[in-house]
Amino acid sequence: MQMARGAVIDLQSVTKKKVAHSRSWALLDSNGEAQTLDADKYAIMHRVRIHARDLRILDPLLSYPSTILGRDQAIVLNLEHIKAIITAEEVLLRNPSDEHVIPIMEELCRRLPKGSANQRTDLLGDGQEQLNESHDVDAGDEDESPFEFRALEVALEAICSFLDARTTELETDAYPALDELTSKISSRNLDRVRKLKSGMTRLTARVQKVRDELEQLLDDDDDMADLYLSRKLAGASSPVGGSVAPNWAPASPTIGSRIGRASRASAATTHGNENDVEELEMLLEAYFMQVDGTLNKLTTLREYIDDTEDYINIQLDNHRNQLIQLQLSISSYFTI
Repeated sequence: MQMARGAVIDLQSVTKKKVAHSRSWALLDSNGEAQTLDADKYAIMHRVRIHARDLRILDPLLSYPSTILGRDQAIVLNLEHIKAIITAEEVLLRNPSDEHVIPIMEELCRRLPKGSANQRTDLLGDGQEQLNESHDVDAGDEDESPFEFRALEVALEAICSFLDARTTELETDAYPALDELTSKISSRNLDRVRKLKSGMTRLTARVQKVRDELEQLLDDDDDMADLYLSRKLAGASSPVGGSVAPNWAPASPTIGSRIGRASRASAATTHGNENDVEELEMLLEAYFMQVDGTLNKLTTLREYIDDTEDYINIQLDNHRNQLIQLQLSISSYFTI
């Protein structure tokens, strides 16, 4: 009996270890079809050809800043709750059951296919059909940007919208609380503003990290060129490539749905330039401006909080001076 119990315990420990090292991923291909994938880190590393240090960036147990890394065959993406690996043909999304990740999966399924916007999967359920019907899509002007850029655009759009929504919620709570504090200085109001200020500081740091990552990427053309996975893949498979690496093929014709239609004429004139990153640069600049606008909102809120603190300190100094004056008057009265 003891041996059997020991064997059961050992089996359970092995199972727990296997579960601990196995991670749940959502796999989305170029047709917008999704499936769950339970694989350990070694299987993921082998599948997308990245190193362990790159995969460690996506570990939710470790605290890493916002990161967009371009590798030979993949883009490693760590933006808040969005932890993904993008290749030229598929997207691996971590924690697919997370409430903040599910809408991103739905949007990826809708926008990854080049021709159709009505992809449905067993993983997402019937709610996806309503999302597709409610979204306005111009079927005659489909998105011709590379697969990896369509996936990257969905991620950037999601994180920028998420941070902007959190900022709007904070503004809705903070401004009335600050106005109430100026009209009535109390321990309750002071504590409420203190909590809001702490939340603003944390949110500002999160927004700043995303902004800094986009700015750093925009400042380095080589880093942006590393994100052209389809171009590198086409260059590697081209018989004209020779022995020069990476020897990329001509750039993809257009940018994504957000700004691509306006840039087709300019992008078409730069085909054949392997160092051309205008397409990606325009995409990144659009979301850089959006997240920079969110940061400006937080900066304005911080200035309002600082002004309120200055006003409160003036009021407290005034009350303190009145108390000192009263104390001096009483002391002089009893002295006489």
